[in-house]
Amino acid sequence: MTPYLTPLGPDDLRAEGVPAPWTYGVKDRVRFGEIDALEHVNNTAYLRWFEQFRTLYFRDYGISDYGPDAPVMVLRKVEVDYLAELKFNEDYIVVGRSTQMRRSSWIMEYAVYSAGSLRTSSKAVLVLLAQDGSGKIAIPEDVRSTLKIRDNTLET
Repeated sequence: MTPYLTPLGPDDLRAEGVPAPWTYGVKDRVRFGEIDALEHVNNTAYLRWFEQFRTLYFRDYGISDYGPDAPVMVLRKVEVDYLAELKFNEDYIVVGRSTQMRRSSWIMEYAVYSAGSLRTSSKAVLVLLAQDGSGKIAIPEDVRSTLKIRDNTLET
């Protein structure tokens, strides 16, 4: 059994029914507090799941350790497409990857799979800001390189 809240690589994801090109994911289970009056996962829970995923992704990709000197990353925009419901106690896997990057921002795509079935997809724009709040800063070259290697991220 795949452990919860542990980063999953390509082989783990394929074994769980998550297709390529996804290469990084995290498994979890729907909790009671994430259920709404219609007895399925509330729309806002997905945004929390994506945020939790991002923190692991940033840490594991070496983008941020969330320390006092870490870059400030803000979510500028997010779109979510709810395709099929999830219910209480269902296992699910959140996957994500960076698909495009510009000078100071990049696009991440996410998906939620359960039992090998795509339930939700999402796209977000993230922006890198200076620690002092003075404005946008360029994505460092080491981060750019990591995104290209690990996610095949395109520069636009």
